[in-house]
Amino acid sequence: MNPMLALRQYQKVGAQAQASEASPHRLVQMLMEGGLDRIAQAKGAIVRKDVPAKCVAISKAVGIVGGLREGLDLENSAEAVSELDSLYIYMMKRLAEANIKSDPRILDEVAGLLRTVKEGWDAIAAPGPQF
Repeated sequence: MNPMLALRQYQKVGAQAQASEASPHRLVQMLMEGGLDRIAQAKGAIVRKDVPAKCVAISKAVGIVGGLREGLDLENSAEAVSELDSLYIYMMKRLAEANIKSDPRILDEVAGLLRTVKEGWDAIAAPGPQF
């Protein structure tokens, strides 16, 4: 058996188990982490000039950002949710542009935006100071 294939299967099962036990808040965190990972993979593929891997990683990143966008409650939303929706649309457009241009700077921009959103999301669940 191929050891890399076995490792991938193990990671997949581990991720599935973690997702099945995760709270909705943690699932969003996991999506954001996955998006950042895919962007990093795409950046590495650009450096290696591995066009197929770049396309796959960016496509997955677009899908993750799209999934985050689909999870927004736009019908019962505040203005901030509408702004987040627009930001997710912008990120998806920029990822597509990064794919076309093979531009790692665009990937850095999107990763920075996603990281900022993730930091805000992470802060929502962070426990307050203990007195």
